[in-house]
Amino acid sequence: MSNPQPGFAERYDNTGYPGALPVPYLRASLGGRTVAYLFDIAFIFLFTAILATAIAVIGLLTFGFGWTLFAVLPASGIIYSAITVGGARQSTWGMRMLGLRVVAPESGARVDMLTAAIHALLFYVAISTFLLWCVDVVFGLLRPDRRLGHDLILGLAVVRA
Repeated sequence: MSNPQPGFAERYDNTGYPGALPVPYLRASLGGRTVAYLFDIAFIFLFTAILATAIAVIGLLTFGFGWTLFAVLPASGIIYSAITVGGARQSTWGMRMLGLRVVAPESGARVDMLTAAIHALLFYVAISTFLLWCVDVVFGLLRPDRRLGHDLILGLAVVRA
């Protein structure tokens, strides 16, 4: 197999592999990732509202004991990312709308739920601090494959589906 060009993952032929992989993997643009995140903010809000309603009902049914689950709500964005990115489609709903997904760049392998949750956690830590966010974005602007700092830490890439 040949070495891929910067911004592209390795090309795989169907022979010798159980399933056909998309050929080749194309890197995602930073603009596409930004728009996908803006869509995801709305989905996370909806997910949090549904989760809060379910916790409120559980709290009523358990005479208040279930309301301790409200402590989970601040992590709803991480849970959303873990379920969607760690799922079969490898992308959040916002990413799906823009035709993006998260993969291991060398192999195109799926991301497990724990890695997806850590990826989201690192993203939210970076975006909550202006200096870390700037460093994260500078990595994406300077690298030809447009991988951000939190992508590099975990060895992931956001590519076109």
